[in-house]
Amino acid sequence: MRIYLEGEISLKLFQVRKGQIVYYQNELHRVYSVKPVYRKSVHLMRLRDLTQHLSSAAEIDKYQPKELDSFIFNKNIYTLSKDRKAEEGDYILITHPNPDYLDHYSLNEIEVVATVESKGVITSKSNGVRHNEYLLMVPGRHEHSNPIEYRDIQNIDDSSLNDLSNFNADMLPSIGDVYRSNNKDASIEAMVVAIQGNTVFLGGNLELALEELMNTEKWEFLYNLLDQ
Repeated sequence: MRIYLEGEISLKLFQVRKGQIVYYQNELHRVYSVKPVYRKSVHLMRLRDLTQHLSSAAEIDKYQPKELDSFIFNKNIYTLSKDRKAEEGDYILITHPNPDYLDHYSLNEIEVVATVESKGVITSKSNGVRHNEYLLMVPGRHEHSNPIEYRDIQNIDDSSLNDLSNFNADMLPSIGDVYRSNNKDASIEAMVVAIQGNTVFLGGNLELALEELMNTEKWEFLYNLLDQ
């Protein structure tokens, strides 16, 4: 007998929609398209590393993100919050999309705030999003948060445990990784150019302890140059 978590729903193909957050193979994904003519008709993006996957509707379960949920997005940990309005450089999860005719965004899209206005924000994709349409993605895992990156962390099989170990290793910085500081007063983007023991050397003559760079409240991973 399959047990469903709070906020989780089993789906039929006709119920699957672009933008839904779902669990597939025990991990959190976002539906980015549905193509009913194919056997593997649901196209997914795994949130933790942005890789793409194919599934059938029977293999996924819908989840509705809520305040204080925490998860991994692109190798960084975030907690969903309503404590404050988004600021420039913040990530937002659009949970209640109501776009104007000139805007192009949909359910559960993750965008970066470019400018802040009284009624909402303008994202880096030039979308105007009202403050009541999104949840703020705060870097780090809040002590009272509900981790949702895995559907059932207690029942991970051996292959998933190996994948989790590999992912934890993959979260460590490597040459070519580009990071951005979360300091609002002096935002910095820099690339990892060398690693020696627990010391990471960044472009611009920056030298950081590994522990500091991996603190998602201080630094945010953006991309690796080799992936561009």
